Amino acid sequence: MSGMRRAPRLPHGPAAIVSSPWIVVGAGVVVMVVLLFVALGAYRGRSPAPDGAPVPPALPLPSAVVAPSAPTSVSAPASSPAPVLPGLSGRASGLPPSAVAGSRSPSGSPSVVPTGGPTVTRSPSRAPQGRPAMSGRYRVVQSFDGGFIGEVSMVNTSAESRGWTVALEFSGGRLVTTWVEGVPQGTVRHAGSSFTYVSGVDVRPGGSVSLRFHLERTSSTPRACTVDGLRCSGF
Repeated sequence: MSGMRRAPRLPHGPAAIVSSPWIVVGAGVVVMVVLLFVALGAYRGRSPAPDGAPVPPALPLPSAVVAPSAPTSVSAPASSPAPVLPGLSGRASGLPPSAVAGSRSPSGSPSVVPTGGPTVTRSPSRAPQGRPAMSGRYRVVQSFDGGFIGEVSMVNTSAESRGWTVALEFSGGRLVTTWVEGVPQGTVRHAGSSFTYVSGVDVRPGGSVSLRFHLERTSSTPRACTVDGLRCSGF
């Protein structure tokens, strides 16, 4: 008996698990298969909702804000009476028959129709009686040896624009030049010891203008001075 060898004993408990790794792997596989069957059973156990069962409302999805469209007309049923619109029917507008039948202007004021009466025309305004339309005043602006510079200043006292004519007469002498201050020049006509100047532009109502002239070898006091045929003042 002493010569017989004993077979080694297999370890028990935790030592046996550690020494045999295939046991751990097998146990893990079994656990995974069990969990798979449990999941499949739970999925098959969920049956669809029976017919007629209330379906939970779906959550609204966000959508873009749309501007309200113009209301569309809905035709009334054939049996219902036609709608009455204000202003189109005499019974619904509340206006008297005369107002419905007649027409009025939009502004509410009565329109004026020309009657074809006589047209009133205004006659041109004239200067008051006894007062000239264009008054003139004579004066000497500058005197020097052998001649002088004279002036006839005029004022339009009428209510309308008008031209003017100045006529001057001296005792001899020589007319050198004539001019008007600040306005277009007119026309001068010379004859002997006298000359006439016609304006080139009208004078507005209440406006004034001055005619100047240069004379030599004569007295500075004219024999005659008129504006539009009326005698000048100042000499």
